[in-house]
Amino acid sequence: MIDGVLVIDKPAGLTSHDVVARVRRAAGQSRVGHAGTLDPAATGVLVCALGAATRLIEMLQDETVKVYRAVVQLGATTSTDDAEGAVLATAPVPPLDAALLEVALAPFRGAIMQVPPMVSALHHQGQRLYQLARAGQIVERAARPALIYRLTLLEVQASRISLEVACGKGTYIRSLARDLGERLGCGAHLAALQRIAVGAFVLADALPLAALDGREAVLAHCLPPTVALAGWVPLALDAAACAALRHGRTIPAAADAAITRAYACDASGGLVALLERDGAHWRPRKVFGHEP
Repeated sequence: MIDGVLVIDKPAGLTSHDVVARVRRAAGQSRVGHAGTLDPAATGVLVCALGAATRLIEMLQDETVKVYRAVVQLGATTSTDDAEGAVLATAPVPPLDAALLEVALAPFRGAIMQVPPMVSALHHQGQRLYQLARAGQIVERAARPALIYRLTLLEVQASRISLEVACGKGTYIRSLARDLGERLGCGAHLAALQRIAVGAFVLADALPLAALDGREAVLAHCLPPTVALAGWVPLALDAAACAALRHGRTIPAAADAAITRAYACDASGGLVALLERDGAHWRPRKVFGHEP
């Protein structure tokens, strides 16, 4: 069993599930997942977790900043808020300059509310929104909170603009494109999207999917599970403390009381447990089996 994190550069035309299936075949194991879906038309960083690292996917999804490069087509709205959908309406694009666009972009920085696109994995009365969209149904969606840390105008070309967006979990770049078009009064949709970073995992270090040609390639590029724990404090423990944690018992916390979470490793560097402070003790939050 391979345990670790594999960063893939996803090509266009494949779903995230398609990529996971290829990683499973290459690794020769079924225990593989991904941390954050990319639409089929989108490219870029897809973080896959293998073996024991699949239990750390929530950290990769919830606690990392995602960075995207997006191309927004102004002057046309679509049924999917991206280039895959049918054009619903068109309108003239106003004369564009950096000053006008900066004014239009300003309200989208920081904590905002977004109406999710119809083509999303959210549920409505027991069905995924994208399933309803495929059946030709459009339903009311409640606005949801999103957090955009950075929104930078990169380029203006006729009726297309390029943006770099650093955002938190649950932010829809298609919704951002749609809402920006509304603010400019001409409508818009997302023309292209590339994810260039998920936390510390960047596109330059990602393995092109075409290079994933077998188990040796997986082993050569797989990172240890602990790379998913950025911001957690590592603790190297002796055999007795590791055994106590693996049996669900607490151990004394001699570290700085300001440290509220840590991860325990054994003498060989294997991940033993995720720890949360409980007064003067560390309490295991997740326990991992012995990693040879």
